[in-house]
Amino acid sequence: MHDRRGRSEGRRRRGRRLKKLLKSLHVGPLGDAAAYAEFSDTLDLEINEGLHSLALTLRARAPAWVRDIVPALTGIALHFDPGHADLPAAPLEAAENLVRECIGAMPSRPTGRVIEVPVCYDPEFALDIVEIAGRSGIEPEDIAARHSRSEHRVLMVGFAPGLPYIAGLDPTLALPRRATPRTRVPAGSVAIANLQTTVYPFETPGGWSVIGRTPLVLFDPAREAPSLFSPGDRVRFVAISRSEYARLK
Repeated sequence: MHDRRGRSEGRRRRGRRLKKLLKSLHVGPLGDAAAYAEFSDTLDLEINEGLHSLALTLRARAPAWVRDIVPALTGIALHFDPGHADLPAAPLEAAENLVRECIGAMPSRPTGRVIEVPVCYDPEFALDIVEIAGRSGIEPEDIAARHSRSEHRVLMVGFAPGLPYIAGLDPTLALPRRATPRTRVPAGSVAIANLQTTVYPFETPGGWSVIGRTPLVLFDPAREAPSLFSPGDRVRFVAISRSEYARLK
């Protein structure tokens, strides 16, 4: 009974996503060798989840003249090989036809992985946790607990190589970005803003509030898959001690 209900709900969700994607689709040029299929001008979590399924289907069905498929928050970029012998005379029209075909063929749910990310929420690494506690009225220990028990999902990877935008932040922790960004945020810093989390893969400027640090290497061009995160991945933040951080580092 529960399996039938689950399958029925899955079909209904897929139907809603299909209608949303088809209704809102707009394809336009992105430079001179790519098309951008846009589905919303604001973040819609249901559309974003559908994009991850669509990206998988596009990669499986893309013709040889399509070099890369890159999902974003509200759309997908299809990059062309402008010198390919099979490139259509009207690539934007061909790209739109491909997207529409794949919307109808995409799976009901994306097949993202589950990534466990160890995080040390010690004040040495959680540069803003005391300030957040003062503004929210939530004790630092509870901030760490609320962050690590939420279910998170990668919306997209971008801005810097391997940097994820992750949905699922506990609404009680939602705060705007810092009024004055830092010029240097340490690599591995776990930070929050609005209803999202990010993890900084490198030392870089940033305006999100830092609540911890992971010892994991987020981006390594020598790995087969350079980025630890991919769009659609589920993320579990796991609280670790300062000593465990040092051991894993």
